Amino acid sequence: MKDYFFKNADADEVLFIHEGEGTFYSIYGSIDFAYGDYLVIPRGTIYKLEFKSEKNRLLIVESFTAVETVKRYRNEYGQLEEHSPYCERDIRRPQNLKTYDEKGDFRIHIKKEGMIYPYIYATHPFDAVGWDGNHYPWALSIHDFEPITGRVHLPPPIHQTFEARNYVICSFVPRMYDYHPLAIPVPYNHSNVDSDEVLYYVDGDFMSRKSVTRGMITLHPGGIPHGPHPGTVEKGIGKTETKELAVMIDTFKPLWITEDAVKIIKGDYYKSWLSD
Repeated sequence: MKDYFFKNADADEVLFIHEGEGTFYSIYGSIDFAYGDYLVIPRGTIYKLEFKSEKNRLLIVESFTAVETVKRYRNEYGQLEEHSPYCERDIRRPQNLKTYDEKGDFRIHIKKEGMIYPYIYATHPFDAVGWDGNHYPWALSIHDFEPITGRVHLPPPIHQTFEARNYVICSFVPRMYDYHPLAIPVPYNHSNVDSDEVLYYVDGDFMSRKSVTRGMITLHPGGIPHGPHPGTVEKGIGKTETKELAVMIDTFKPLWITEDAVKIIKGDYYKSWLSD
């Protein structure tokens, strides 16, 4: 994105950095980002990403409602409480505000109603001398997410990282397994009746899967049973921790498969639940 700026006028964005590192620039200042960072960008923010290398991989979420910290983690004053898996110290705001007092032709790609419109500004879009308020982009590293664990299996909301009106984003991070003496660490078979479940596999050995690799995405629609692959329950017995890293998006309305998604679908994925 070196030759133009970008503004999403449709939606807030969450950018998860799977591979690559660089700097996010906006009228608020800059944020350095690296592997494992979430960048939360309010709609209407003009920004530019500059990467240090050509090998980059991002998971991008567009949100038509505001992306917020999880309500149950906050007290009545909006502060994150001690039971939250991350705190204010983990949140990185823009720094190093630089005022660009420049004239010229500055190309900005503006997204509106799903279309991209190229605009040319006569002055640099980052021409502010300061800013104030609570509307700004920010970053949080998945590596700063402290997992919530228990003696027996805890439900997926313990992994929740962000929330919006119609979906949530969760982080699966390295953590202790359930530590009751009779606990089976791998989760049980289940049906999601309230949401469609999207999992993006980042790194490590995902405890309930045997045929997924980093960078893969799975979709388990609401109402369709799913659970551990054959052999993973037995494999997990006696283990004390998992090293998995993944991002989960649970939507409260059904998802529609796009034509681009159909082109990359792994048609035999359902067979991974068949015994060897």
